[in-house]
Parts: sequence; C-alpha cells; structure tokens
Amino acid sequence: MTRKLEELFDLPPTQDEVDHALPTLPTNRETLQALDDAIDKVDNALPAVRGLEATDTEMDELAGLATGSYKDLMDLGMQVDSRFASEIFSVASNMLGHAITAKTAKLDKKLKMIDLQMKKMRLDQQQQVLDSKENEGLASTQTAHGVVLSRNDLLERIIGKGQNAQKE
Repeated sequence: MTRKLEELFDLPPTQDEVDHALPTLPTNRETLQALDDAIDKVDNALPAVRGLEATDTEMDELAGLATGSYKDLMDLGMQVDSRFASEIFSVASNMLGHAITAKTAKLDKKLKMIDLQMKKMRLDQQQQVLDSKENEGLASTQTAHGVVLSRNDLLERIIGKGQNAQKE
C-alpha cells in the first residue's frame, strides 16, 4: 500500500517496508546463469526434433525447382509471340508464388517449433514453482491481515475525513 493511500484513508503506516535496493552481484550472476541455461536448453532441443532437417531440404528443393521453372518460363515468354506470352508469364508467376510459399512454410514451421518449446519451458517453470510452494506448505494456506468494511462504512470514513479536512 502506498503512503498516499494510507493518508487518504487515514490508516496507520504499514509495518513491512519494501527494500528497493539493487540486487547484489551474486544474484545478477545467478540470474544470468539461469538465463544462459534456459537458452542452451532451447538450442539443444531444436535439433533433437526428428525430421526437421529432412523437411527443410525438401522445401528447399521445391523452392529451387519452382525458381528454376520460373526462370525458364520467363525466358520462353520473351521468345514467343505476344498473344501466347501472357499465359506463359501467368504460369511463371505461379511458379514464383510456389517458391515463396515453400520458403514461408519452412520458416513458419521453425517458428512454431520454437513457440511450442518456449511454452513447454514456461509450463515446466510454473510447475517447478508450484511444486516448491507445495513442499514449503505455502501453496495451500494464505494468510492476510486487514479490516473488512462495508460500502457504507467506507463512505462514512471518506466523508468524515473530508469534513475533518474542511474544519482545519
């Protein structure tokens, strides 16, 4: 709770002040080491997926074939009569579209794999936190100290504070 809220509601100051000091150097090193370990884990998991490289090479081959066909059709379109060239250029643009689609599919697949691995890591970390809290007994019990007020009681306190401020 902030001091302004304490003053506004005329509450006593809180006992537990938060220390806003910078973390110590060993804490920073531990955090950096944990981040490095997480990055290494992701890097090691990517090649472990089976069939990823085979699909990449197949997509590269398809993109190469489509690009080669595009170049051949463009050369052919330049050499034929203009009334036939439009159809050839249309097919050539389709071939180029297929090449782009193959490359895009390859990139999308890699991004999805990375996204799935990041989600899995996040779930693993959340599970570790829950497990550690359960071991400490903090997950099932929560304690809080405070005063329960109805809406009317809260309004009376606010109005009373406003009237006290006007008298002064």
